[in-house]
Amino acid sequence: MDLEKLLRGPLGRLPRPVASALFWAVEKIPAVKRRVGSEYESMLDGLRDEIKPYRDSRSFTSIPATGVERGEILAEMESMAARETDAWRDGLVSGAVYHGDREHLAFLDRVLSINSQVNPLHSDIWPSAAKFEAEIVAMAASMLGPGEEGICGTVTSGGTESILLAVKAHRDRAGLRKPEMVAPVTAHTAFDKAAAYFGVKLIRTSVDENSRADITAVADAVGDNTILIVGSAPSFPHGAIDPIGALAALAAERGIGFHTDACLGGFVLPWAEKLGYPIPPFDFRVRGVTSMSVDTHKYGYAPKGTSVVLYRSRELRRHQYFTAADWPGGLYFSPTLAGSRPGALSAGAWAAMVSIGESGYLEATGQILETGARIRSGIGSIPELEVIGDPLWVIAFRSDSVDVYRVMEKMRQAGWSLNGLHNPPAVHIAVTLRHTQPGVADRFISDLRKSVASVSGDPGKAEGMAPVYGLAATVPVRSMVDDLLERYIDMLYEA
Repeated sequence: MDLEKLLRGPLGRLPRPVASALFWAVEKIPAVKRRVGSEYESMLDGLRDEIKPYRDSRSFTSIPATGVERGEILAEMESMAARETDAWRDGLVSGAVYHGDREHLAFLDRVLSINSQVNPLHSDIWPSAAKFEAEIVAMAASMLGPGEEGICGTVTSGGTESILLAVKAHRDRAGLRKPEMVAPVTAHTAFDKAAAYFGVKLIRTSVDENSRADITAVADAVGDNTILIVGSAPSFPHGAIDPIGALAALAAERGIGFHTDACLGGFVLPWAEKLGYPIPPFDFRVRGVTSMSVDTHKYGYAPKGTSVVLYRSRELRRHQYFTAADWPGGLYFSPTLAGSRPGALSAGAWAAMVSIGESGYLEATGQILETGARIRSGIGSIPELEVIGDPLWVIAFRSDSVDVYRVMEKMRQAGWSLNGLHNPPAVHIAVTLRHTQPGVADRFISDLRKSVASVSGDPGKAEGMAPVYGLAATVPVRSMVDDLLERYIDMLYEA
């Protein structure tokens, strides 16, 4: 089939971009699907050993007839934990484990054990849960809204839930039939999830040369149905802090909400500012910011599974609640998506914040930012690589001369676990306290230099996750990549 012939015939009355898209759909997609489909299984087979290393060990696909001895279960778990600990303890993982000190973890383990039965749903039985969560919110509010009155919020299960609830609250307050929100392309994909769950149209906008939100593009995207504008402090992909002041001012001028996603930076930027770093305004001190998300389980150094969503007013917060007054089971109410929740995690977040204190957060932030500067400088010294934007501690790099996904795979073979990015193809490292250990930053730069040299000198076949990222970056039909990701999730649940 020839596109030019079709343009002179049945497709001739259509705009050329539309005709080209139809031509691709008819002529190219089936062939691409056949090619990609044949590659799916080989890709997944290559990843299966990596994500299913216990396939050859004992497994349970039904409840055992007789219970296994507790000592035997604990020994098996300890064996798996030992196998999985070295990489993150040695500082070879981007993000994921943000503190990791043995004494800190032992302290949190004790806190979790003491509170193992606590459920915040039943605050009459466990009023300690209400105390812990109220104080977590109050401490986060004072950190991100110093001098501001009325800042409130709730504890959630993580950054995604914090974002979901903020979107729901703004949607319900606005009460529009066809609500929309505007977010830069770099804003976390949890906003896509919120849009899908709550029927909000998400309009993605462009970023500038430093990967920060383009204020003009955002302004052009705002319309009569816009309920929320989003900015990141910083963004997950490139560690860029959006122009929160300008974006929030736009939101205030238009009478709509503004959310600062500080899941990554909420426990870093306030302390960085106190340490003298030039941090642009991003929190509730900025007029127009109506909600924020901040993860206690990242740089707050709490156990995994806690975050905080904050609001400028109680009126807005109430729109995230769920209440039922006429259920035969009695009065029911919950502040977040979950009903029953693990109160031990909230106790752990409270204990982490109280035990570390301002002095501890200042010290940790100083170490992280100093290490981030060293790693950024080291990446910049490798001619084939380019640091994206002007990051502080979440540092992304790209290349015009080598395949960065193959570089990422070479780094994986050297023991590192880094994050692959898209649009543009890139890789990042989120610096944590694990990376501030002696020698870790130097090892990263040395291994990265070797990986780049290896890829430059060998145009061989990509392995591991590299071909998956490469496929997602080159296949123009999103549904095909979605199918691959769905197959990957299916594989995670293979017993």
